[in-house]
Amino acid sequence: MADLQPTFQQAMEITASWLRQWENEEISDEVLADRIGEMVASRDGARGFFVVSLAGDSALMDRLPDPVVGQLRAAGEGVVDLSVRNLAMSSAMALQHQRTGDEAQQAGSEQVRARCTELLRLLEPDLVKQRLEQLLEGCDNRGDDVSFLKRWGYDDGQIRAISASALAVAHD
Repeated sequence: MADLQPTFQQAMEITASWLRQWENEEISDEVLADRIGEMVASRDGARGFFVVSLAGDSALMDRLPDPVVGQLRAAGEGVVDLSVRNLAMSSAMALQHQRTGDEAQQAGSEQVRARCTELLRLLEPDLVKQRLEQLLEGCDNRGDDVSFLKRWGYDDGQIRAISASALAVAHD
C-alpha cells in the first residue's frame, strides 16, 4: 500500500476491516499503528480512516494505543487539520440534531466531538494550538476558515458550539 494511495471509499473499507481484526486480536497495536500510519499519509486515506474510526462502533478512538498515537502525531498537520474539522462539524451537528429532537444522531455527533477532543489533546500541541486558533478566527468571521464554515451554512448557534468545543480542547 505504500506506493498506492487509496480512494476515500477504499480507505473506509480498509479501515473497517483493520479495526475488526484489531478488536478480534488478530493484529497487534503495533501492526495496526503501522497500517494507520500508511493510511493517513494521504488526504483521502486519512479522511476515510477518520470517518470510520471517529463515527463507528470501534473502541479504538476511545482507548488509543500508544503506537497508534505515535503514528497519528507523526502524520502532522494533515491529521490535526482533519481532527479540527471533524470537531467543528460534529459540534455543529450535535446542536442541529438536538434542535430536531434526533437523540440518536445527537449522541453520535457528541461521541465524534468527544473523540476529536481527546485525540487533539494527544497530537502535537503547537500544531493543534495553531489550527484551533485558525478555527476560532473563522468563528469570528476572520481568516482561512470562514469559507469552511460558510460552506456548511452553520448558523450563529452552531458557530458558538464550534467555538466552545475548540476552547474546550485546551481547557477541560
